[in-house]
Amino acid sequence: MSNLEDIRDSSGELVYGHVSMMGRRRAMEDAVTVAPPGWFAGEYYFFAVYDGHGGAKVAEKCGETMHECLAAHMEKARKLPEERGFDWEKLMVDCFGDMDQEFSDARSTGRDEVAHGETEQLYWRMGSTAVVVLVGKAEVVVANCGDSRAVLCRGGAVVPVSTDHKPDREDEKQRIEAAGGSVTNRNGWRVQGVLATSRSIGDYYLKPYVTSVPEVTVVNRSDSDEFMIIATDGLFDVICNDVACELVKKCLASGHNSRQAGASVAATLLAELAIAKGSKDNVSVIVVQLN
Repeated sequence: MSNLEDIRDSSGELVYGHVSMMGRRRAMEDAVTVAPPGWFAGEYYFFAVYDGHGGAKVAEKCGETMHECLAAHMEKARKLPEERGFDWEKLMVDCFGDMDQEFSDARSTGRDEVAHGETEQLYWRMGSTAVVVLVGKAEVVVANCGDSRAVLCRGGAVVPVSTDHKPDREDEKQRIEAAGGSVTNRNGWRVQGVLATSRSIGDYYLKPYVTSVPEVTVVNRSDSDEFMIIATDGLFDVICNDVACELVKKCLASGHNSRQAGASVAATLLAELAIAKGSKDNVSVIVVQLN
């Protein structure tokens, strides 16, 4: 099962392709969002991947509304008299926090129906990683919560623009233990012996050890920027940054009928390669051309 889409917006300035494949999983719990052309008056492009666990509900909801939530925060910030530029860290932290709180409110008030007959207890145990990327004319903004990843290829060099939130990452381990939690190795390092990512939206049974606070990176755009790969860990668990970027380079240089087709083919080949190399997870990939 796969979902493939490639798009060029009306301005012709940015080309991207994306794909989602269920792979060896029995259900699809990933979600991908590319905001429609004209999002936030066309000042930024919005790209995001969400990797759900315990069920698809949190990832699906993030995919449907995260970009709307962020646009609302950006509009509000722009109206502040003292605001000269966006405080990206505050905007992203507030947006991710609102999404996280929405699931808590829905569960506690009972106003949100649990899909597919899932029990309330299971809903309480659902969560999702999130990596959100905004591409503007002058900058790229990356907000990451969990172990999905964004990678930039600049002048032939691989530039990681997010850092995975794994429980055994030393600063994450210290944060979890300071909050009274534990990190144990049970078929991989896990928070409370359960969750293999240390940050996510949802997962209320693991609060406060698992947080929805994203790490935010802002990179000034350069003429040497080539492309970005934004993907869930179903890709990066089995394919390293260097190999992924090399494959995309070859696809974009191979003379497809259009630049758009190149981005789409690159995303598809990355997902297919991950599955061929033994990925046991859903695989979702976005390839964004920057030149």
